[in-house]
Amino acid sequence: MQEVASAVDHAELGRQRAREAVLSGAPEVAPVRAEIAASWRRVATVGVDPVGGAEIAPLAPGDLEHRRATSALGPLVPRLVQLLGPVVDAGQLVVVTDHDGRVLWRSGHSGVRRMADDLGFVDGSAWTEGNVGTNAIGTALVLGAPVSIKGAEHFVESHTRWGCAAAPIVDPWTGRTLGVVDVSGPSRGLHPAELALVEMAARVCSLELLEQHHAGLERLRAHAAPLLARVGGAALVVDQDGHLVAATGLPAPSRVTLPGNMAVGRIWLPTLGPAVADALPGGWLLRLDDDRDTPSPGAVEIDLAGTPEVRVTGAATSWRRGLSPRHAEILLSLADAGVAGRSAAALALDLFADDTRVVTVRAEMSRLRRDLGPVLLARPYRFAPGVDVRLLLPADRATLLPGSSAPVVVRLRG
Repeated sequence: MQEVASAVDHAELGRQRAREAVLSGAPEVAPVRAEIAASWRRVATVGVDPVGGAEIAPLAPGDLEHRRATSALGPLVPRLVQLLGPVVDAGQLVVVTDHDGRVLWRSGHSGVRRMADDLGFVDGSAWTEGNVGTNAIGTALVLGAPVSIKGAEHFVESHTRWGCAAAPIVDPWTGRTLGVVDVSGPSRGLHPAELALVEMAARVCSLELLEQHHAGLERLRAHAAPLLARVGGAALVVDQDGHLVAATGLPAPSRVTLPGNMAVGRIWLPTLGPAVADALPGGWLLRLDDDRDTPSPGAVEIDLAGTPEVRVTGAATSWRRGLSPRHAEILLSLADAGVAGRSAAALALDLFADDTRVVTVRAEMSRLRRDLGPVLLARPYRFAPGVDVRLLLPADRATLLPGSSAPVVVRLRG
């Protein structure tokens, strides 16, 4: 047992020496995991103070309750706490955040909760890289993957006595990250198996969400079948997220991107062109025009002055859609690149300060190109020729995408 403790102490000593070397600008004296080194570069560029505290205040009680009430994760929290019960019994803290990294729920004994309070790890706090430096919640949100951060792998000094393992909770139906499940506590008490445990808990939640969506799809299919049978011409029924329920008169895609301003009446769909939408319980009936040639969009407006949104307009086109933080960062990078565009490796540098994360970039670009249709091209990734790209930024550049640690965001804040 003493030998195990000695090995753990030796590993932590290596992490401490590496952290001190990086902060002082000296050559690294010990190897650092690639994802940790990239995170340190991101948060250093953002300007996080390694000896300071958080810059973003916790949510007001009313705002916190609103986020809890509207979060899709609320019904899943009891299940998460049950799955991670042994971790709580072992003296660790279970935390669930929203997609912004805001702490919505905490479960743990009073002792570890008080320790978390001393770190500012409280309900409503923003646990993003851009706010508190390298940590499992914020870094998992950036990478879109499970991650553990132990001891001196944290960037901020006060966190180096802490250990944490976190995994994003993804809605497999929409592809959206709903939040993060995290296990945290004193660094010496963090077991290596806890990363696998939180990853398993996040996957269980994703599967439960998928079952809920499938049940809703079956209800919509039963309701829509007689309506679709009476429609003349090409038409399809989709759920509220654009997943195909049924179609007639055309080879329909498995999923249709719906505009963010979806409403009854005439609409334009990125890959199918003009259509007329009728509301159904839990979805839409879309009747397509006979002439479905998709018009070329004339302008793309990327609005990052408030809630991130992209608007596509043209002679026969008017379409808008909200942007996830990651897609907002990507469009910001492509707008900054101009006609030259960005390779996958260059985008990875702009997003992660790590040009090896090209697989993640390509997956995100696939989703974004499905949403925006002919607006985006590949090899390199860029806006289509002739598209007028307009970028709306906040009057105070320092407030651009708050909480983001992406190098491209940091560059444009300046």
